[in-house]
Amino acid sequence: MTAPAASAPSVPLSAAAARLDAHLRRRWSARPVGPAPRVVTLGAGDALAGAAPHRRHATVHLSADAVLVGPVAGAPPGAACGHCLAIRWQRLRGRSERDALETGGVPTAVGPWPRLTAYQLDAVWDLYRAVHATPARPAPPTWDDPDRRLARVSRLELNTLRVRTHPVLAEPRCPTCSTARPDSPAEVPELDRPAPKPAADAYRLRAPGDYPLPRAALVNPVCGALGAGTQLTITSPTTAPVTGSVFIRGYGGLLDVSFSGQSTGYDASHALAYLEGLERHAGTHRRRNLVPVVAAYADVAEHALHPDECGSYPDEVYDHDPILRRFDPDRPIPWVWGRDLRTGRPVLVPRRLCFYSSPAAGDTFVLSSSSGCATGSCLAEAALFGLLELIERDAFLLGWYGNLTLPRIDLASCSPAVRAMADRAELQGYALHAFDNRIDLDVPVVTSLAVRHDGGPGLLSFAAAAHVDPEQAVAGAVTEALTYIPHQPATVRRRRGELERMADDYGLVRRLPDHSALFGLPRMARHAATYLRDAVARDVASVFAGHREAGARDLLDDLGRVLDTLHRRGHRAILVDQTSPEQEAVGLRSVCVVVPGLLPIDFGWLRQRALHLPRLRTAPYAAGLAGAVLTDDDLRRVPHPFP
Repeated sequence: MTAPAASAPSVPLSAAAARLDAHLRRRWSARPVGPAPRVVTLGAGDALAGAAPHRRHATVHLSADAVLVGPVAGAPPGAACGHCLAIRWQRLRGRSERDALETGGVPTAVGPWPRLTAYQLDAVWDLYRAVHATPARPAPPTWDDPDRRLARVSRLELNTLRVRTHPVLAEPRCPTCSTARPDSPAEVPELDRPAPKPAADAYRLRAPGDYPLPRAALVNPVCGALGAGTQLTITSPTTAPVTGSVFIRGYGGLLDVSFSGQSTGYDASHALAYLEGLERHAGTHRRRNLVPVVAAYADVAEHALHPDECGSYPDEVYDHDPILRRFDPDRPIPWVWGRDLRTGRPVLVPRRLCFYSSPAAGDTFVLSSSSGCATGSCLAEAALFGLLELIERDAFLLGWYGNLTLPRIDLASCSPAVRAMADRAELQGYALHAFDNRIDLDVPVVTSLAVRHDGGPGLLSFAAAAHVDPEQAVAGAVTEALTYIPHQPATVRRRRGELERMADDYGLVRRLPDHSALFGLPRMARHAATYLRDAVARDVASVFAGHREAGARDLLDDLGRVLDTLHRRGHRAILVDQTSPEQEAVGLRSVCVVVPGLLPIDFGWLRQRALHLPRLRTAPYAAGLAGAVLTDDDLRRVPHPFP
């Protein structure tokens, strides 16, 4: 969200709000407690439209079905203001309501504002008096209750008079209480601090459950930063999934952005879900109040990454896709500052490549994704896992489109945890296979494939993972496969007709879910023949015998090894700091890593940049996996099955 320079006009109070305001002020004058009540309405105008001074100090917010009292006075500096609350509330509205408020038209009321009765007015006053009777006393976050430091808002439901209280996080780009500043190279921190690991084979410096996450402020139905709630799938036979979602506005309108945690227990899955939700929140839009550099490439070429280094679509795609627009070096677009991870040199990166839902006129030269975005306890940790994700997807696409036969790994030779997961898949009617998917980069990449024994719908389910440690790469790929197994058969049954049409016409494969769902069709198995051939599986130790063992005691050393591997193949890595203020407050960092030249993952058959990049044809030959540079006839021209 970019705040316009002009302030939004003050919205006149409805008759109901004016009556509520008069009633509260009369009661307050007779018995002052807390600040004088200030009533505003919610849902009558766009809270994202610009500065609204009348909202900043508002203490009572009237919506069509409830009254919100807060944020409570006495909260610490930097706490949410009334406008922050209005923004958080609006983002949780449904698609129709948000579009009505935010797309430039004048909203039309479908009914009158609530006609507040005397007992409702008195209930609001009693709630107002109760929450202000004892001023909030800022307290440091604790292990048990990290929400204690936050401002709070109480919701009174008009129909039932039920009251619920929730903490509310400040909106860092609030156009009323936050001040924007220009982006600059100084905003990108350097990786110059040691990052000692708890053990040589540990690559996360803190466990997911160790972060003091303000869970009640992240997810609640009034002002949750990540959404209104989460769901537990208690019937899942393979993992303990926790999922959530929220609408985020992007170049194509409101997108339903989901997040999830998949572990063996719901408490651990909750922590993972919140971490992923924060990562998606940080990656879709820049959440720090920084104004991007807006310039034509021709004017900043000395310091900028040319978008075509990351691939582009064929001309016919731009000719027929109404969302896409060819990159023009003379057209101004938004840029953000990043940093070359080897040289430390500042680099301007097109915002489109690192904040993947940020809309701007004319900059949709590609439709980027969260690939390369990662979170950690420090920049080095986040950068390492961002690089591993890029390498994983590059390798998967090289193996798939290159039609390569990959060495099979014997899962019986892996850790007890991996063997247990394979057994769990068997109980669901699937055989799990794993493949060494390294191509020309000496970083362990493993592709996993779950195959349904009886050949029915949901036949194939692919996944992949990369890691510095081969065993952890295998475990990661197998864990990913387990998350998809329970859903594939039902997905295919539900979408059977649609998927059959996709199998006949790949141009109908347009969205991320289409790719993996398509390979749930039994008829698609013939296109995965290189993964389904009977081959001798080798134990994991012999497969990765030539890989250098883990042993670094500092995460910067592990990161350096991966960067050296990329550098030897002529690739550079650029880091953009995505960290949101919500993350920074709890010790998290999020980044987007961009490695020009690696194959980018795309979704939609007509939007496959990988098919047009030189690396697809040269890397298998350079790695000794092909006898010559691949030609078009050598390629597997079938949509990839990456989930």
